[in-house]
Amino acid sequence: MTRGIGDTTELIRAMFDRVSQGRADCPYYAKTELLADYLQKNLPDFRIHKITQRPEVWEAELIYDFTWNIIQQDWLKDVCEKNKWSHKNSPIIWRELLDRGGKGLLLGGYNEFLEHAQLYYDVTSSMTTELMMVIAQENLGAHIQKEQEEEGLKTCINPLQVWITSASAPACYNLIPILTSGEVFGMHTEISITLFDNKQAEEYLKSLVMETQDLASPVLRSVSICTKVEEAFCQAHVIVVLDDSTDKEVFTLEDCLRSRVPLCRLYGYLIEKNAHESVRVIVGGKTFVNLKTVLLMRYAPRIAHNIIAVALGVEGEAKAILARKLKTTPSYIKDVIIWGNISGNNYVDLRKTRVYRYESAIWGPLHYSRPLLNLIFDSEWIKREFVATLKNLTATGRQFGGILAAHSIATTLKYWYHGSPPGEIVSLGILSEGQFGIPKGIVFSMPVKFENGTWVVLTDLKDTEISEQIMTRMTSDLIQEKLVALGDKIHFQPYQSETELRKKDKRISLPITDDSQKEQVSDEHKDLVPHEEKNPVMSDAAYFLNQIPQTTFEKPQSLEFLNDRVCSVAQAEVQWYSHSSLQPQPPRLVILSTQPLRL
Repeated sequence: MTRGIGDTTELIRAMFDRVSQGRADCPYYAKTELLADYLQKNLPDFRIHKITQRPEVWEAELIYDFTWNIIQQDWLKDVCEKNKWSHKNSPIIWRELLDRGGKGLLLGGYNEFLEHAQLYYDVTSSMTTELMMVIAQENLGAHIQKEQEEEGLKTCINPLQVWITSASAPACYNLIPILTSGEVFGMHTEISITLFDNKQAEEYLKSLVMETQDLASPVLRSVSICTKVEEAFCQAHVIVVLDDSTDKEVFTLEDCLRSRVPLCRLYGYLIEKNAHESVRVIVGGKTFVNLKTVLLMRYAPRIAHNIIAVALGVEGEAKAILARKLKTTPSYIKDVIIWGNISGNNYVDLRKTRVYRYESAIWGPLHYSRPLLNLIFDSEWIKREFVATLKNLTATGRQFGGILAAHSIATTLKYWYHGSPPGEIVSLGILSEGQFGIPKGIVFSMPVKFENGTWVVLTDLKDTEISEQIMTRMTSDLIQEKLVALGDKIHFQPYQSETELRKKDKRISLPITDDSQKEQVSDEHKDLVPHEEKNPVMSDAAYFLNQIPQTTFEKPQSLEFLNDRVCSVAQAEVQWYSHSSLQPQPPRLVILSTQPLRL
């Protein structure tokens, strides 16, 4: 057997095995290799086996400062110690007497192998030095190509590492069967799922692991749990970020916004440190989705281009409402565009929406469609009931449960890996680069298409202009959420138009003395939303304020008895109602100091 330091090794067998190993770019190994090939071709029982090593690997014994290189040095050292040999130069050649047993017999290096061939077989080599160098470089190129091919095979064999955060959330339970069905990544891609959550959820996660294993999915290699923060996202290829649960007490909207920062900072650090360099991060949920996405981008800048927010949930809710109105199937409705804050102030754009397979006087083939706005003749229904219903769903998250969240995430992942349907518009929350006049630096839902493993913003769409007032309303909240969360702004001030401010001032000037006057104020809420401003839905702030525990006094005389802090929150609540088309409730008086909210 011959081995060369850093060169390809060949195992030669003829009544015994000959192994030669050497540097891939070693000219002496090249000459040894050709001589061995000649002997194998002309001698029926002469067999060889070649093993090549990169030059830096072969010469690793000279480098002691790097663990990886020391390991490579141990490879040659172990071979020599096992057989009690002493050899350092390239190539190294030995014989293995397979038919007799026993340890290998060291022949030596290049000179010893030439002497052996000339003495036993009367064969020698007359290769020139120039030719030796040419062949050595060819060997190195062939070795590198072989390594690349092996690496490619490993990627086919190694499963796709999928991590799910807050795995105790209902969305995770519904997401796992979809991921293991093969519909998302394909039936030829094996996946390994890791459920990440805190220690308190460990028992539940164990039962979820057993239930997942019971699926016996052909694409599921393994499923495991992780509760140790330092091990999170190890070699992750896909990370699904779900709504996090926390027992931290928050008293104000500002506290709620800032409470998102520590976890996003931690996730960003762990993703940068542990995840695969091509990791894809997808953020889902029903609260502060855009904010969490932009924070993850801030704290994981290396993979910021691979972090997106799911908007298909809101899109699905809008399609379902429209389908019930038209008495058709939601999947027949295409190209609903969601602009803005996915879980807050957003604008549902129906100008590009089309309906397929609609039963009417006009029929056509399966690919025939009609504009949705031409099929709904009741424009007041769109302006009022449709907007109000969607706002109610978005603001409360009432129907955005585990099934819808899981399906939205899975569909977005499927599009990301395999492309969206040709010609179809998909809504996606991504970092704005100034498209459509949207300010840079915020995560904003906009129309895209998926192709070739990425997305393309559809900036060439016609008739998609949004009024300045609606755009300002949507972007103002997103900018303020980011500034407040990062501590650059102390208080969150909901956007209000001049009309709203005038009407608000007029309403606040009215004293509240009894129940009949409370009804009068309640009725005035209905007039605070101009028709042209009814499309954006209620923001996360309104959802937050609706969840704060409240104490209502039987006969409040005025708002003055509350302290300044409570007054500011009460006013904020009135402001949020002012741009909602929901039927407003009477003003509520909230004492924040007595019943803290747990999110």
